[in-house]
Amino acid sequence: MFTSKFWKAAVERAVKSGAQALLGLWALDGFNVVDADFRLAAGVAAGAAVLSVLTSVVSAGAGQPDSPSLVGGDR
Repeated sequence: MFTSKFWKAAVERAVKSGAQALLGLWALDGFNVVDADFRLAAGVAAGAAVLSVLTSVVSAGAGQPDSPSLVGGDR
């Protein structure tokens, strides 16, 4: 958990989770640029990113070393 490899992977996962939450919110809300609540959208995306990082930290010792994943697969 204390390596740059771990944190690069954790940040990548967090960005993906934030983007997915944002796109999901906009898809469910019928996204309209004029009426969009960007503060809400940013909050939802940030919340998803924080939850992703916390999940990565909790999962740190379960899978492969230096990986934020719970599963330890071969690449």
